[in-house]
Amino acid sequence: MKSLAELQAIRDKARAQVGLRAESGASVRVQVGMATCGIAAGARPVLNAFVEEVAKRGLQDIMVTQTGCIGICQYEPVVEVIEGDKKTTYVKMTAEKAVRVVNDHLVNGNVVTEYTIGSNAQ
Repeated sequence: MKSLAELQAIRDKARAQVGLRAESGASVRVQVGMATCGIAAGARPVLNAFVEEVAKRGLQDIMVTQTGCIGICQYEPVVEVIEGDKKTTYVKMTAEKAVRVVNDHLVNGNVVTEYTIGSNAQ
């Protein structure tokens, strides 16, 4: 950076990107925990699987994002599906499980309970 104008341009660009995410109009948000513990547990392939599957199916009303630590490191990779004020937390996710969550939960509206934090199959 060489000037205050360059810094302001960087700030404006970042604000515009954040605004695009906030105003995306998506009714469903999929958040993949991408803190150090999530990445170490395999969250990157999970994030990629969600992004690819949502794009492949042309699901316009779903936004896939990454977030920091969700706070339950022993269950990483963790994914939260947020629909309005309803949140479903999926734990110990894999890329294969992500594809099933897209198909069953995001497309057909059926929560995959055996992958959720309340499941006894942990």
